[in-house]
Amino acid sequence: MSVVKIIELVGSSPTSSDDAVQQALAEAKQTLRNIKAVDVVSTGLRGDDLDEWRAHVRVAFLVEHVE
Repeated sequence: MSVVKIIELVGSSPTSSDDAVQQALAEAKQTLRNIKAVDVVSTGLRGDDLDEWRAHVRVAFLVEHVE
């Protein structure tokens, strides 16, 4: 039996919404193993000049059992 945990992250990028998603995933990969899915919840522009892309993502990963 496997259990999947889901966390939510927000990535940002001055380049594009796709890059903001990749930034969030890169950060998740630094501390999580067994990532199985990334779902993009929303994207948008932020900042005073609306020049920063943000991506709200859900990252799903397998929970490991320690024996």
